Amino acid sequence: MTFVVTENCIKCKYTDCVEVCPVDCFHEGPNFLVIDPEECIDCTLCEPECPIEAIYPEDDLPAGQESFIRLNAELSLQWPVITQRKDAPPDADDWDGKENKLDLLER
Repeated sequence: MTFVVTENCIKCKYTDCVEVCPVDCFHEGPNFLVIDPEECIDCTLCEPECPIEAIYPEDDLPAGQESFIRLNAELSLQWPVITQRKDAPPDADDWDGKENKLDLLER
């Protein structure tokens, strides 16, 4: 099992989670983070650090978020590793909880 970053991270991109990761499995895109499933050791440290509850265990994803398993695996091969916390976008709170943001994902 691995952890998965889900849709709510799109355009929110809080990075509190990356600093607690002991294996540096987070990768950063323009407006989204992903977890490399090959690097994730299922330590559970990142999940409670996410202020918008966008990180879930693979086996406990909310309904409709299953495609993010593949998306995390795919994009983690393309995007650079992030290990340091950065400021969230200024409008991050405005995007928290919005649905159907997948079309807004920047690659």
